[in-house]
Amino acid sequence: MATSAITPGMTHDAFADAIYIMLRDVPYGRGEELDSDRIVDYGADNEVRGIEFLNVSLGVDLTGVPRRDVVENLLRREGIRILGDPNKHMAERIG
Repeated sequence: MATSAITPGMTHDAFADAIYIMLRDVPYGRGEELDSDRIVDYGADNEVRGIEFLNVSLGVDLTGVPRRDVVENLLRREGIRILGDPNKHMAERIG
């Protein structure tokens, strides 16, 4: 099976090239597509429940993603490339 939990709150499905980050363990209320590669799930209380990222091998765009700081830390910990990463560009300018 290609699905595995790689950190608490994050599941990576290598076959589907997808990551799901569970921010809160509450019943699903609705989903909202940010674009074709990013879907935000909300609980019945309309608060963010989790975020699905597709095509993660190409990198992940965090523009407009709720709880970006938490999501970014989880993705970085697993070595997932962040698209449009201002820290990468700053390091290139300094180095």
